[in-house]
Amino acid sequence: MPRNTCTRILATIGPSSASEEQIGALIDAGADAFRFNFSHGTHKEHKQRLKIVRKLARQRGVHIAVVADMQGPKLRVGDFKNGSVILQEGQKFVLDMKQELGDEKRVTLPHREIFAAIKEGDELLLNDGNIVLKIISKTKESAVTQVKVGGELSGHKGVNLPNIKLPISAITDKDREDLKFALKQGVDWVCLSFVQSAQDVREARTLINGKALIISKLEKPSAIEELDEIIQLSDAIMVARGDLGVECPLQTVPVLQKRIVNACRRYARPVIIATQMLESMISKPTPTRAEVSDVANAVYDGCDAVMLSAESAAGKYPVEAVKMMDKIIAQVEADPLFFVNMRRAQEVTCCINESDSITYAANEISKVLSKAACIVTYTSSGHTTFLIARERPDIPILALTPSEKVACQLALVWGAEPVVEKTHFSSFAKFEDNAVKAALESGLAHKGDHIIITGGFPLGATGRTNILHTVLIK
Repeated sequence: MPRNTCTRILATIGPSSASEEQIGALIDAGADAFRFNFSHGTHKEHKQRLKIVRKLARQRGVHIAVVADMQGPKLRVGDFKNGSVILQEGQKFVLDMKQELGDEKRVTLPHREIFAAIKEGDELLLNDGNIVLKIISKTKESAVTQVKVGGELSGHKGVNLPNIKLPISAITDKDREDLKFALKQGVDWVCLSFVQSAQDVREARTLINGKALIISKLEKPSAIEELDEIIQLSDAIMVARGDLGVECPLQTVPVLQKRIVNACRRYARPVIIATQMLESMISKPTPTRAEVSDVANAVYDGCDAVMLSAESAAGKYPVEAVKMMDKIIAQVEADPLFFVNMRRAQEVTCCINESDSITYAANEISKVLSKAACIVTYTSSGHTTFLIARERPDIPILALTPSEKVACQLALVWGAEPVVEKTHFSSFAKFEDNAVKAALESGLAHKGDHIIITGGFPLGATGRTNILHTVLIK
C-alpha cells in the first residue's frame, strides 16, 4: 500500500526495539527505514536484527531501507580512579598519553593526533560541551589546560575540537571491519560519521565500491566549509545536530540546518534531520510542544526524512515515538500552505543537462494537467527518482525499478513509492502500458486520471533521463 505521507521516518534499532514484535510494530507505526548504530551492539546482534527487518518487510509487502551508521573516530578521555572528578573553574588540568587512571589533576587522552593539531589558546569541549578547557601549553604527548567551564567529568566522555581539523580519516580500523560486515549483509545505505572534508567521502566511496549508497553526517565546522563538494560526492546527507551543536555555536544550528536542506535540494540529494527530535519521549509518552514544532519545521523545510535515535533505540516508548512522528508529518503535509511555502522557498532548478530538464518539466506539467494522479519514474539506479523528488511535486512519485536494492534505497526518498519491476520492454508502447498498470495496481491512479511518465529509454542507461510522456487512463 502507498504511504500516506511524503516525509520519511528513520528509526534507530536498539535494546528497546530489537525484538521481532517491536520491529513489526515500528513498521506498522510508520517507520520507513531502520538505522543500525555500529557504535553499539555486536555483529551477531546486527545480523539477527537485519534478518528480522527483511523478513517483516517481505511479509508486509513493503520496502524498508537499512542504514549502517559507522562509529567514526570517537575521541574520548580515559578512566578515573574514582569513576569521575569535579573540575573547578580556573583550575589547571592536564591531558596526556600516560596509561594511568585519572584524578583531579590529569586524565589520559589517547589521541596523539590531537596534541599535534592543537595550539595555545584553543578550546576543547568535553562531555557534549558541558566542560570547556583552554590550552595553556602543550607538547607532542600532553597539554596543560585551564578549566573555563567546570563540572563533573567521568571516564570515556567525548572530546570535541571546534574549528580544529584533525589529520585523521573519518574511517577508523573498526569502521573498516564494520563496513565489510555491513556490506556483506546487504545494507542499503552506509552512514559516514565525522566527515571533515570531501576527501573522507572519496575514501569511503572507494571502500564501498557501489555496494551501498553513502550518507555523509555533517557534524564538523570544517565540513560546512566544503559543503557543496561533500553533498555532490555523497548520495545523501544527515544533519547530525548533536555534535554539530557542540562544535558550532548552538544558535547557528537552525541556520545551518536550513542552509544544508536547501543545498541538498539544489543537488537532488536526500537530506535527513537527526538528533533530539523527540528527546523527551525517551522517558515520557508524549513530547514537548517545542519538540513537535521542531519536527514540524523540518518537514516544512522539505527534508526527506526525520530520524529517531535514543527515542526508538533505548527509550521506554519507541512505538509511540514513531506514531507521534508520523502524526506530526501527516498534520504538516495536510496543511494547504505546505506545498505553497515549500515552493516559495525552493530555488529554481538549474537545468544543466537533459535529465534535470525532463524532471523539472514533469513537475511543472503536474501543476497544470487536469487530474494528474502520479508521476511514474523508471529508474535502474534511483537517479531519476532523486531528480523528481527534488522538485517536491504535490502528487505521488511511483518509482519503478528492476532492482530490489534500489527499491529499498528509495524508501528514504521524499514522496517515492518504490515498486520492483523486472520486465524488459522491447517497445515504448509496452513501456507505457506497464506504467499505467503499475499506477492502477498501486491505487495511486484510476480510470480518467492522467499519469506522467519519466525515465530513460532504452532501459538500463544509468543516469540518463530522456523521456517525458503523459497518458490518459481509459
